[in-house]
Amino acid sequence: MTRKILASVLVCAGGFAQNLAIRGDKVYTMAGAPLTNGLVVVTNGKIAAVGAASAVNIPTGYQVLTAKVVTPGLVDAHTAVGLTGYLNAPTDQDQLETSAPIQPELRAVDAYDPRERLIEWVRSFGVTTMNTGHAPGALVSGQLMIAKTRGNTVEEATVTPVSMVAASLGEEGRARGEGKSPGTRAKEIAMLREQFIKTQEYLKKFEKPPAEKDKDKPAKPPERDLRLEVFGRILKGELPLLVTANRARDIMSALRLAREFHFRLILDGAAEADLVIDQIKAGGVPVIVHATMQRHTGETENASFETAAHLEAAGIVWALQSGFESYVPKTRVILFEAAVAAANGLTFDQALASITIDAARLIGVSDRVGSLETGKDGDVAMYDGDPFEYTSHCVGTVIDGKVEFSGKQ
Repeated sequence: MTRKILASVLVCAGGFAQNLAIRGDKVYTMAGAPLTNGLVVVTNGKIAAVGAASAVNIPTGYQVLTAKVVTPGLVDAHTAVGLTGYLNAPTDQDQLETSAPIQPELRAVDAYDPRERLIEWVRSFGVTTMNTGHAPGALVSGQLMIAKTRGNTVEEATVTPVSMVAASLGEEGRARGEGKSPGTRAKEIAMLREQFIKTQEYLKKFEKPPAEKDKDKPAKPPERDLRLEVFGRILKGELPLLVTANRARDIMSALRLAREFHFRLILDGAAEADLVIDQIKAGGVPVIVHATMQRHTGETENASFETAAHLEAAGIVWALQSGFESYVPKTRVILFEAAVAAANGLTFDQALASITIDAARLIGVSDRVGSLETGKDGDVAMYDGDPFEYTSHCVGTVIDGKVEFSGKQ
């Protein structure tokens, strides 16, 4: 990177410029074929033009950035960054509340720390959007949100305040401690079924017309129940239930429960997806597949580097995730997970799509992020080589038209 270009990066990083022209030897738009010697123009935080550098005009006064490879900002389909912190101490671990097995009312936005250093860290690899929040480890651990990896307040970072509700089956869903519920798989499903039935009854109270003798009296609304309100949004189709299930029998239990109560299910983890891949496909259920390099122990003992490739071959909608790590640095890097998946059955384009446009579609924000298209958010990642090569580096991360990270080339 020349001194002139580096200087322009630093000016943008300081917040003095919002209008950028980003030139790449190779530009992967994820909305068509890659461009050789391509250009992305960002105006007032939005993408204004994308095309061959020879065909796109750079307006006067725009900062010009260059890189060998340019991609959309990376999208992490499931993480706990922002609730879990790099210190790995109780003071910065808000991703899991263990006082009760079912707590869908816990809001990610109430615990998200936009200044957490892990956010800065993943941003340095090109991650611009995260579906983050409460982690696996309880039957229903709480809500997830979609956030940009920028901002000093949660309001500045938030894209979607509630994206889905996180639940877990199998070992992850069991209560810790002898005599606590749920202690078995049957109890897990029974407790969830009980909540869904209570929610159905709760929703009926709002639909029930007043009796003839009470028609002239002011209607008294039912007493509010925050827990049932969230389950109500799931049953009404407003929110999906993200179920972490790695064993084949737990995946099947999740599929049965979704059929019984007609809610939108997203499978998470799915280490043994190969054993029930036909059933997953028949159910039309998307999968946020386990991180490629997740440790293959316990309930993930049958995970594979090729799980993503097998889901792709079966025609199942899927995306990759960094997931939650109990050990420091508390998160994986989604870029590296996709790189390993690309070496184990996926093409380069399929792997890149799993952390850009396909991830954005799965979590419901593809109208804003995931591809380099006119009108979308100015979220761009820049690399000094093939982003899936270990020796390559992210040399710039642009979010909403502002350079939030600049490395050296």
